[in-house]
Amino acid sequence: MSVKKILTEPNKLLRQVSKPVDKVGDEERKLMDDMLETMYDAPGIGLAAIQIGVPKRIIVMDISRDQEKKEPRYFINPIIKNKNKEKAKYEEGCLSVPDQFAEIERPNTCEVEYLDYDGKKQLLKADGLLATCIQHEMDHLEGILFIDYLSKLKKSMIIKKLSKIKANRTIF
Repeated sequence: MSVKKILTEPNKLLRQVSKPVDKVGDEERKLMDDMLETMYDAPGIGLAAIQIGVPKRIIVMDISRDQEKKEPRYFINPIIKNKNKEKAKYEEGCLSVPDQFAEIERPNTCEVEYLDYDGKKQLLKADGLLATCIQHEMDHLEGILFIDYLSKLKKSMIIKKLSKIKANRTIF
């Protein structure tokens, strides 16, 4: 397993729509292992493959927040089947939008169909933070970032700030 570089906004790759996975084999499991290690190292609670430059419909997450009892989850080709009409607000952040946070309103429950680490079909009913995290990571698969839900002004201010940080890093 190895820690990969996480792409940060602005980056055209992050706006790309990810491609479905044909089969879950050793290559996909190695990718998921690397993604999980990268996510834990960051640290974060979710990561989509596109965030490390791989345009595949793969997500890893662990919302346990317990270093001792990790509960990794793997989602390949996830599809949201049902979303509740009731909404919930969570303060979201993103490893690809470092040090920026905003309250985002999303459906408070959802059902997601996906393939697991072994390629077996699963159906999960999620609520609370798990439902929010799934929807956030699935947005990545469509080239959407949480800042896209903000006003144009807030979004452009965040992108300007991130661009400036990136520009300063390349000078050194």
